[in-house]
Amino acid sequence: MTAYMVILAEINDRDSFTQYAAKAAGLVAEFGGEYVANGAGESQCLEGDWPEETRLVISKWLSMEKARNFWNSPDYQEIKQLRQGNSTVRVRLIEGSDFL
Repeated sequence: MTAYMVILAEINDRDSFTQYAAKAAGLVAEFGGEYVANGAGESQCLEGDWPEETRLVISKWLSMEKARNFWNSPDYQEIKQLRQGNSTVRVRLIEGSDFL
C-alpha cells in the first residue's frame, strides 16, 4: 500500500538547508520515492498559524517499508546531519489509500 512521508520544516538558514535538500532529493529517488510537494512553489495559509518559514514537503512511496528503508539507511543518516542546526523538522509517515 502506498505511503506518504509528510515533513514540516522551519528553516533558519536557507543556504545551508539547500545543501541538505539537494542531497536528500537524490537519495529519495534512488530509494524509489517521489516528491508530491516540495515546498518550493507558491503557498498560502488559509487557516490557522503557519509561519512563512515553515515549509511542507510530501514524498510518495510504494510502501511503508520502502519509506522506512530510506529513512533508516546509512546514506540518509549521513545526509540528515546536514540539516542539523539550520532547521526544525517534524516528520510523519502515513499509510495512503490506494483508491484515491
